[in-house]
Amino acid sequence: MNDPNDPILVREMTLADCERVSEIRIRGWQHAYKGLMPQPYLDALSVADDAERRRAFFVGAGSEVVNLVAERAGGVVGWACHGPYRDGEFRTDDAELYAIYVDVGQFGAGVGPALLRESVRRCADAGHRRMLLWVLKGNDRARRFYERAGFAADGAEEPFDVDGVAVPEVRYARVLPR
Repeated sequence: MNDPNDPILVREMTLADCERVSEIRIRGWQHAYKGLMPQPYLDALSVADDAERRRAFFVGAGSEVVNLVAERAGGVVGWACHGPYRDGEFRTDDAELYAIYVDVGQFGAGVGPALLRESVRRCADAGHRRMLLWVLKGNDRARRFYERAGFAADGAEEPFDVDGVAVPEVRYARVLPR
């Protein structure tokens, strides 16, 4: 596996990364959301199905959605995705961090902060004034991570439906550097 002391390279994701990104994402969900989402739902998540959807999305995503991966000498260890903020069907001038996941074996090794810094930098360089994201209300680890990076809950909340169970999410925001 990857040595947590190896340098982290953040680069744009390629189609060839989809399988590994799906593995990181699914294992991330199963780890981070245990006890926060229905367990049968988490148990049924499939890397193969997710990779198929990810490849189709990746091919048709267009240039406004940016997928980044973090790589160490042993391979891809994290993934982040950002683009325009989605307010229902509308896109706004703000940026949104759609997702960020790190291989569970790399927690605490700087992968998440490296991905987040690059996403923030790219969104600021693109002229966005704010970055928003949604996080499960009960995901204390993720909330602390975002708060350490300068994000704060802005008071917006909404339920995320998982197999008929409402899982509350809170929105976080951060003003981007100019």
